[in-house]
Amino acid sequence: MYQKHRISTFDIPLLVLVIALTSFGIVAIGSATRVNINGFTGEAVSQIIWLITGLILLFAAAFFDYHTICGLWIPIYVLNLVLLGAVLLFGSGDGVSRWLFGIQPSEFAKIFIIISLAKFIDKSEEKINNIDILFAAVALAGVPFLLVFLQPSLSASMVIAAITAVLIFCGGLSRKYILVFLAVVIPIGIILFIDIMSDEHIILGKFLTDYQISRLVSFLSSDVSGTDPTLYQTKNSIWAIGSGGLKGKGLYGGTINQLNYLPESHNDFIFSVIGEEFGFIGCLGVIIALFVIISRCIMIGAGAADSLGRLLCCGVGGMIAFQTFVNIGVATGILPNTGMPLPFVSYGGSSLWVNMTGIGLVLNVGLRRQKSYGLGF
Repeated sequence: MYQKHRISTFDIPLLVLVIALTSFGIVAIGSATRVNINGFTGEAVSQIIWLITGLILLFAAAFFDYHTICGLWIPIYVLNLVLLGAVLLFGSGDGVSRWLFGIQPSEFAKIFIIISLAKFIDKSEEKINNIDILFAAVALAGVPFLLVFLQPSLSASMVIAAITAVLIFCGGLSRKYILVFLAVVIPIGIILFIDIMSDEHIILGKFLTDYQISRLVSFLSSDVSGTDPTLYQTKNSIWAIGSGGLKGKGLYGGTINQLNYLPESHNDFIFSVIGEEFGFIGCLGVIIALFVIISRCIMIGAGAADSLGRLLCCGVGGMIAFQTFVNIGVATGILPNTGMPLPFVSYGGSSLWVNMTGIGLVLNVGLRRQKSYGLGF
């Protein structure tokens, strides 16, 4: 329920930074969709509407006590499963099932799992290293992970896995479990690498689609400067970023972007548009802005009044950090193409709403924090 809070504890700089970054993203989306030629319509206008409605969600999440919100974690978790199940049965998409009534339930699954898992771990904090509690936490996240993976949406399922790992770690996971995890994951990673480099893909062929496997194979075995068609986006993305130089070619001046040599530039490859038109300075500015947002999530979590607030902030910060790393990694050719949006910058209503709601929860925790961290605010 709504409560009165001291306005001095509201993290206004974080709110301003989020709005500024999203606004800059709208400018980049406008260039990617060529509003200078087609007029200010379509994706750019939609993103403005989603920003306004996203701010409503942000303030709702900020001023309704997060204890009350997380107290509804069971209905929220059930709603998450219902939406993910419905999209598998009735969803639409280009050869996949990801959309339901104009939204992507896989995006909302991220914030739903943060709320649900944070509350579960908070309730079981003293027992988090009991194997049954640890297994229950993994299973709690495992069901939505599987439903998202079956759409299929590899990128969203990866985010859910990352959120789960962050929350369990921040919940006080014992070092021995981390060592056991690494002892298991490293050999599995080696086996999967050998499998992906083989011709038959005996293991990965049972879990990934042919298209996903071809992306991995092309990334690991091909030269991005060559003619492999599966690396077309990656090659042009690197070309666009490199051609921007220090200061960029100027707004609407990016030839690779304006001549449509970079498909999905308004979404997954928006960072490439920024690199071409705003140069190294523009890219660095976006990275610094996202770094500060993530840092504020961690700092506010460190000063939270309780473990639930700390877990919420860590979950949101981990979600934004993982998506930022993967998106920029894909745009620069460090990682294979996964189709992951850049937080607050890429086009997409569901993604923006989820990130705005997440920041709202962090601001909510900040209103009740015990002490201030960083830069005097």
